[in-house]
Formats: sequence, C-alpha cells, structure tokens
Amino acid sequence: MWKAALLTLGLLVALVDRVRCNEGHPSFYGVKLCGREFIRAVIFTCGGSRWRRSVGDSALTGEENFDPWGTNPVPQDPRSQDAAEPDLWKAQSSEDTPAATGFSRSARSPMLEEVLEALRSADRKGRDVVVGLSNACCKAISRMEWQPDEQGLQQVLQLLKDSQSPDTATQRAVQEKLEQLNQFPDFNNYLIFVLTSLKSEDEPTRSLSGLILKNNVKAHYQNFPPNVADFIKRECLNNIGDPSPLIRATIGILITTIASKGELRTWPELLPQLCNLLNSEDYNTCEGSFGALQKICEDSSELLDSDALNRPLNIMIPKFLQFFKHCSPKIRSHAIACVNQFIIGRAQALMDNIDPFIESLFALAGDEDCEVRKNVCRALVMLLEVRIDRLIPHMHSIIQYMLQRTQDPDENVALEACEFWLTLAEQPICKEALTQHLVQLIPILVNGMKYSEIDIILLKGDVEEDETVPDSEQDIKPRFHKSRTVTLQHEGGEGEEGEDFDDDEDDDDDTLSDWNLRKCSAAALDVLANVFREELLLHLLPLLKGLLFHPDWVIKESGILVLGAIAEGCMQGMVPYLPDLIPHLIQCLCDKKALVRSIACWTLSRYAHWVVSQPPDAHLKPLMTELLKRILDGNKRVQEAACSAFATLEEEACTELVPYLSFILDTLEYIQKLMPPLIAKWNELKDEDKDLFPLLECLSSVATALQSGFLPYCEPVYQRCVTLVQKTLAQAMMYSQQPDQYEAPDKDFMIVALDLLSGLAEGLGGHVDTLVARSNIMTLLFQCMQDTMPEVRQSSFALLGDLTKACFPHVKPCIAEFMPILGKNLNPEFISVCNNATWAIGEICMQMGVEMQPYIPVVLNQLVEIINRPTPRKPCWRTLVDWDTCVLRRSPPCCLSSSAHGVPLYETLETMKRKTLLSGDLHDDWCEPGGVVQDFIFFCDAVASWVNPKDDLRDMFYKILHGFKEQVGEENWQQFSEQFPPLLKERLAACYGV
Repeated sequence: MWKAALLTLGLLVALVDRVRCNEGHPSFYGVKLCGREFIRAVIFTCGGSRWRRSVGDSALTGEENFDPWGTNPVPQDPRSQDAAEPDLWKAQSSEDTPAATGFSRSARSPMLEEVLEALRSADRKGRDVVVGLSNACCKAISRMEWQPDEQGLQQVLQLLKDSQSPDTATQRAVQEKLEQLNQFPDFNNYLIFVLTSLKSEDEPTRSLSGLILKNNVKAHYQNFPPNVADFIKRECLNNIGDPSPLIRATIGILITTIASKGELRTWPELLPQLCNLLNSEDYNTCEGSFGALQKICEDSSELLDSDALNRPLNIMIPKFLQFFKHCSPKIRSHAIACVNQFIIGRAQALMDNIDPFIESLFALAGDEDCEVRKNVCRALVMLLEVRIDRLIPHMHSIIQYMLQRTQDPDENVALEACEFWLTLAEQPICKEALTQHLVQLIPILVNGMKYSEIDIILLKGDVEEDETVPDSEQDIKPRFHKSRTVTLQHEGGEGEEGEDFDDDEDDDDDTLSDWNLRKCSAAALDVLANVFREELLLHLLPLLKGLLFHPDWVIKESGILVLGAIAEGCMQGMVPYLPDLIPHLIQCLCDKKALVRSIACWTLSRYAHWVVSQPPDAHLKPLMTELLKRILDGNKRVQEAACSAFATLEEEACTELVPYLSFILDTLEYIQKLMPPLIAKWNELKDEDKDLFPLLECLSSVATALQSGFLPYCEPVYQRCVTLVQKTLAQAMMYSQQPDQYEAPDKDFMIVALDLLSGLAEGLGGHVDTLVARSNIMTLLFQCMQDTMPEVRQSSFALLGDLTKACFPHVKPCIAEFMPILGKNLNPEFISVCNNATWAIGEICMQMGVEMQPYIPVVLNQLVEIINRPTPRKPCWRTLVDWDTCVLRRSPPCCLSSSAHGVPLYETLETMKRKTLLSGDLHDDWCEPGGVVQDFIFFCDAVASWVNPKDDLRDMFYKILHGFKEQVGEENWQQFSEQFPPLLKERLAACYGV
C-alpha cells in the first residue's frame, strides 16, 4: 500500500509540474487540467485499466493463445528484426494486444465507478449543454472514460440520417454542418463511437459514420489531437470482429486510410496485432483482420517490402500461406488476395516462398468458391508475367485449367482467366505452348464475345430508336482528355499510340463496366491473330460463316465483332473472302437491331484500307452511302459508331472521296444548325467550368473539319483559348511561389485550349495569321514548352508544328529560343512528347531551309541516337523513328555536312538507315512477305527517298524489292503497288525497275 501511495504522490507532483510548464503555451488541441480534469487524471493513472494492463491482459483474463487451425507461430526472421521487434509479433503482446479471442479490458472497481459517476453527475449539474460539441472537452481525456454527450450524440445521428436524404437542399445543409463540426476534434470521437459501439443503430447509418470519419482522416488527420487519434485506432482494433460484415469492412477501410497517412511507421503495433488476430477462433475477428490486412497490402505493398518497416513481409507472407487451407472460403480468398499484391513487385519475401505459393495455388485450382477461383486465376496470370520460369514445367496443365475457367459460370472468374490469353500472347513461348490448344481455345473466346442477357438490358439493346429521347448525362459525359499527338499514317492507318484493340473498340459496352468478358475475349482474339496470323483462320473460318449468317441477332452480332477483331492480324488471309464479306457487312448496316448496325460500322472501319484499295464503285461508294445514312440513324449508338467509321474511311480514302464531296456535304450540311448552339454554350460557360473540356474538344474537331467554314466563329474561340492558357500559367506561377496560399491549377484547361488552338491552326491555315499577330501566343507557348507536365509539353509541340505550317513568319523570330527546348525533349522515355517535338523540328526544317544549319547540332545527336536504339516492335516507336527519319531527310544537305564527331553526316545517315531498316529481326521480315505487308509502303517510301545511296546499299534495296515481288507474285504485286502515290511509283520504277 505504501508503495502505491508513494507512486501516486510522485505522479501528482509530475502532473502539477507539467501543468505549470504548459500554462504559458496554450494550444488549440492542448489539454488544460482544471480541478475536475485533474482528479480524473489521477483516478485514470492510479485505478484505470491501462494501469492494470501493464501486467499483461492474459494475466488479468486468464486466457491463453491458441491456434484453432494447428498452424505454427508466425516465424521470425532474425535478419530483418531489431531487438525490440520480436515482442511486437508475439502471439500475446505485452501492451494493448488482444487475447486470442479479441480485445478485452479489465473491469473497474466498484469504488472507481462510483467516483466517476459522481464526477459525471457533478459535471452535468454544473454546466449548460451547448448545442454542437464545443464543450465536449470537459469530457475525460482517456479512451476508457470518454462517453458521448447524449444531446450531441442525437445531433450527430440526426445528421447521419439527413445525409441519406436525396433532397439537394438537405444534402447542402448537411455538408455545411459537417464543416462546422469538423472544427471540434471530439466530433471524430462521436463518429467512431457510432461506428463501433452504437450497435442499436442500423448498419447503413453506422457505416456512413465510419465513411465520414474516413474522409476526415484523409483531409485532416495531421490535425487530430494525439488522444483522439489513439482513441480511433484503439476502437478500430477492438471492433475489427464486429458481427456485421458491412461494419467490419468499414473499419478495415478506416484502418487502411489511417495507415496510408504515414501511420504504418508510427503505429508499430498495427500489423502484429492484425496478424495475431488471424489466430482467433472467432470467425468475425479473423475475417475482419484479414479484410483490413488485404486493404493494407493493396495500398502499401511497396512500403511493406521496404527496410522502413523492417520488412514485415518476411513474417506476413508465410503467415498468409498457412491460411490457403483454411476451412472458410472467405478466409482462403483473403489470404490469396493478400499474397497476390506482391507478385508484380517481386517482393523478396514472396520470391523466397515462390514454390510453396505455386503449390498452394495448384491445390486450390478446383475450389468450389468463385472468389477463390478468381484469385487463383489472377495469381497465375501475374506469375505468367513475372515468373514464367516456374510455370513452364506445368504449362500444359495450366492451359487446360484456364480453358475450363474461361468458361466458368461466374463471369468474374471467366474474366480473370481470359486475361491469361492476353498475357500469354506477349510471351516468347506463346506459339509453341498454345498451338495444340487453339482448336479448344478459339471457340471459347468466340463464345465469350456474345452479349449476355443482362448486357442487352443495360445497353437497351431492344430500343431501336431513341433520337427523340433527351440526351442523358451519360450520353454527353466528358471523355478523359488525351493530349494531341501528331501521327504519320501508314498502310494500316495506325497512329502514334493507343494502338491496342481496346482503344479501337468504340462499338460497345460504354454503359457497362470498362472491362468485361466480351471485351477481354475480343482483345485476346485480336492479339492471338497477330501471333498466329493465317494459322488462326484454320480454326476460326469454319465457325465464322455460321456466326455471320445466324438467325439469332445476338450470335450474328458476335460474329461481326469476331471479324473485326481479327482484321489486323489476319488481313492477308482474309483478303480472298472480303469481296463477299464486305457487301454482307454493308447489308448489316440496315439490320433492324441497333447493336448489329453499330458493330457493323466498327468492323467495316477495320477493313477500310482494303475497301479503298478496290475500284470505287465496288465497295467504297456503297459503304460511304450507307455510313452517311447511319449518321442520321434513329439510334444514338449507331450514330456515334457511324461517325467514327466514316472518319476512318475519310482518312483512308483521302482524295478518293473528292468526286463524292457534294453528296457528302448534302448529308452533313449542319454548319448553320450546329454552330450557334455550340457558340451559345461556349459563351455560357465560365473559364473554370470543367464542362469546357468536351466543348473544347468538340470545337477542335469542328474547326479542323470545317477549315475556312469556321472563320465566322474563330476570333472569340481563339481569344478564349489564349486566355485559358494565360490564366493557367499565372496560377501555376503563384502556386509555385506560395503553395500555402494558392491552389495548384488544373492544367487540363491549358491542354485542351492548346489542342483547340492546334485545331484552329490546322483548319484555318494561313487565315490564323492575323489572330496570332494580335496575341501573345508565342510567349505563352515558350512557357508551355517548358512545363513540368508531359501532356502540356506534348500539346505545346503539336501547336508549334501547326503554327509553323500555318504562319511561320510569327514562329521564325522565336526559333533560337525554341530549338534548345525541342532538343531537350527528344527523350524517348516520353514517347508522345518526343514524337511531337520531332515532328515540330521537321516542320521547322522544311520552312528554314539552309538557315537551319546553326540549329542542327542541337538536335542531331539525339535523333541519331533514337533511330539507332534497339526498337521495340510497337507502332508508337515506329512512328517516332519515322519522324526522325523525316527530319533528317528534310534537313538541307548543306546543314548536314558533318556530325558532332567530324564524320560526314550522309555516311552517318546511311549507316543509321541501314540499321533502322535492315538490322536484326527487321531484315528477316523484309525477306518474308508475310511479316512486311503492314509496313511495305513505309519501307518503299524510305527507299525511294534516298537520292544517291551507295552502291552496296542500292543493290540491297534492289534485291529486297525484287525478292518481295517474286515471292508475292505479279498479281499481288500489282495490287500492292496500286496503293502507292504516283510519285512513289515513278521513283521505284526509275531507280529499281519495279
């Protein structure tokens, strides 16, 4: 007893001293101990449960740790633990760690409860209850003694109920009240109390309380007083095993949000406690802890594999693997999902356990639970990418398993399995591993490309005419803006990037999820067509005829999608069938089902290049006629698909459409109807309104298409764009100088404005001269070209190139300042930026002529380095090489007299082109017609551009061209050469006799 009294006296002295020390330094979140609080602090210190917990919870409760699944304790790694760390990871922590069945705290003595109640009563009698929570600081400080004021609690509950109201005014009032209450730290105590302790309330209200608290943590956690933050963290861990799955999930989200605010470093007991709670025999506690751990693994995978936390994965990964055999499918699914987060990052702890992991996955392959199967498939897909060496010995069995899972009755499982074929197509072993399985795989993928009944309902597939239905917000939603990228068009009409199948497929599923089984199946078929080429048709053609002419429109529609999906990879093999298929597809443009009409538009656009290569009356004119009709279709989806398809056809046909211009304009004569409402909307929107994004993009396309027809509207649009750029730059400068006082600007405004200016320059040509002369656009462009955001620079260089073509006299005075910036951006790590910078340099070369000589050294070495790099076979890289070659071709001979190393540049250029066109696997392609068809015009253009190649290089070109002609045959050669521009034909005939 005397020891306790002496210790109490010492604590009292320490507390008094602390109060005196803090008297002169008040804080908003500080705690001033008046008489009432002082007594409570003494009681808390001497008689509270935290004092008793110092002897260990297990000693108080008599409970012991146990492992209900017969697992061993989590193994320790002495290499990655400091001296103190093993204690944190023990099954029983010495402080604040729950027993195996969850958290518990010792009861207070009856005398202590009486004293506290007396204090509470005195407290209530001695003050008025203030609406709001502003006097909540008179509550006890510690978590053990904090209790909500009843009136304040009722206000918070009413607020939560009101926040679920659909009424806009009520929602606005709730938001204002929340902002007021956030001024009081105790408000967050009320929120966690409702979430974790007020079990009499309905689950949606409790969960909403937790989500509001989560938002407060994201926005203001650094301002939470330590006692409030500690209270929230303890309540989360104490209630992670709530009986409600919704509440457990909400608590898990809250824990993860706190952890993401840097608390993994300052909350050292979090991971050990969650891992220890996995051993609880209570299912809810185990599942809730796993749910929280899964979210932490998703959000903080890199940190968990770092030295900053002493690499806890060395303990966590083996722990997770133990639960792959758990009796609960939910727990098994959590365990796999946790480990999956570390596959792509190749976490060392996982790589050390890779074989047990793969063995455990194989053991779960036949699991009855769909979530487990989904996570198994996801794991195998990622392992295929990062540890294919471990899968190759089992590849046959894995492929057979994925064939089954791609047909899984659960669409989510089937989607994960379908991703396997996309990933496998990128691996060198694809052809060898998959050839014998194509006969099984192709029908499965084709079957996956059908719309489901739910898809049709969501897409309103039975609604044939909706032109009288007002556009919904979804119909006119702004697309995510992509910066303007200049492209060179080749045989396939391919652009700089975004070349994958997903970007091409504008036909369907916009109102569905972004990625579904239909799209994944189509994408898989597309990439496999590029791998197997004509070999794929052996298995596909027998199916295709039955699909395309099937009486069921759903099956027919999927067949048209299949035909479009294989267009790029199997074009050569499809050529003999296209004279019959194209007329059938044109007929499908008149199908009574809107979804058939829309997919037919898209598929025809994929074959537009072949259509244009044929006699105009054969397919071009009928196709153009029907597409123009579909632009006026009664269904909006069909209208959109037809516009996109017609734009593709226009790009392919170019001058071939000239004879039909009057017919086209009769159909599309909407300038007088279209522009007034667009301009009215333009004038209505404020500069900071994000609805400007789609309008700016729309006007950019309109200006480019109408060209001089846009002149009556160009001046206000041009000035508005310049203002947007200027405002954004000014705001960026203020933010960089005083980030505490100004917000960072949304640079998307500047990007779309720059792109619209590019559209104006491209469409108006020389007419833009007067607009540029009366503005400071060149000064603004100089700043934009140096912006830290790549997308801004990308759009800036596109605008520079268009202005160079349209009004070079205004650009020329700035060349000395612009060229060093362009040179610095010839960095292929940012391909789109580099591409546009290279294109702008080429346009400047064309305009400057011999005056370009002083600036050649600024860019020459970078251009040569880019072309001489090992080039991935990607369209974006090929376009970059194209532009580099064009720049060097466009440079006047006198400017290319020598390179930086004193070697004549023409010799450097010859060496460079020889490497670019004829090195490595490209040389093999040129000698094999099947590998060069897509790039043949590109190759011929490069060869023809050479004025005086050396004899050995001329001979090599001669052999390649004639060898190609002989292998494809005279008839095919004539078909190929008909696509060449007249000048190219003449040049090849004169120089190489082909």
